[in-house]
Amino acid sequence: MSASRLLSVLLLLQSRGRMSARGLADELGVSVRTAYRDVARLQAAGVPVYAEPGRGGGYQLVDGYRTRLTGMSEGEARALFFAGLPGPAADLGLTAEVTAARLKLLAALPAELREEAARTAAVFHLDAPGWYREPEQTPYLPVFVDAVLTQREVEVHYRRWRAPQEVRRRLRPYGLVLKSGVWYLVAAGKNRIATYRVTQVLDAVPSDERFSRPRDFDLGAYWTSYLDEFRTRRYTGTATIRLSPRGRGRLPDNLSPEVVRAVDSTATAADDDGWVEAVIPTESTEHACGELLRLGIDVEVVAPPGLRRAMAETVGVLARAYGSA
Repeated sequence: MSASRLLSVLLLLQSRGRMSARGLADELGVSVRTAYRDVARLQAAGVPVYAEPGRGGGYQLVDGYRTRLTGMSEGEARALFFAGLPGPAADLGLTAEVTAARLKLLAALPAELREEAARTAAVFHLDAPGWYREPEQTPYLPVFVDAVLTQREVEVHYRRWRAPQEVRRRLRPYGLVLKSGVWYLVAAGKNRIATYRVTQVLDAVPSDERFSRPRDFDLGAYWTSYLDEFRTRRYTGTATIRLSPRGRGRLPDNLSPEVVRAVDSTATAADDDGWVEAVIPTESTEHACGELLRLGIDVEVVAPPGLRRAMAETVGVLARAYGSA
């Protein structure tokens, strides 16, 4: 049973009035039977929900009943969106607000739901950064949080990968995205909307000049489109490889999901030794060489010739280095 879903049912009934079980189920993405059970749990917890039978009927709260979610500051209200994400909340400078908002939220719940929420919080923990790397330092992230929420322009000194490496931009921040422990700023510049890795920001100075965020801008849709475009730009070639059974098993832990999917979709039938041949997408020869060397003796590059030579040369250098030890 999800305590957050029960709270959602309660707030839906409070904000929209009468709702059918089907309407609640559609809103919450659950079955109608689950919606019935959720309402029953609310009633058992003492929430005055009653059913109105007949055509156009449904569930509603007793007139005048309101949850006790009062006394929240603006910062605490914002922090509710990060109440289950202590790491990101700290990055955003909202640790105190998250703590206060969570306490007020728990205090407003009936006793049974409070216990349910406490049990849920005790068994889930989010650790966003990936393995084998330290969390990135983002000292200017709070500047962007404020700029996004107040719609103020920001003067940014940014270090990028291509020349000239250091550039200055006046940006209109539209949103922030956390991906695998890395924060990205989505912002409009002079000519277009672009994505900036927050850790690459060398300086950020908020401006007094305000802007209007386009009403039709959808951050989630933009990010999906950006990822699709990134994948298209990222992979510029292909390679034919042979993989041992062990190499194929190690693939998900060492190469990207796109490479894993390519192997699954193009792999030939295994030979007598269990090896398969497949075609994978690649970036540069140097990058592909470094990635495939992670699999050691469990991979062989068949084509293109340039990548095969690069693998052979690298292995030769390693052999000479260790042979002289």
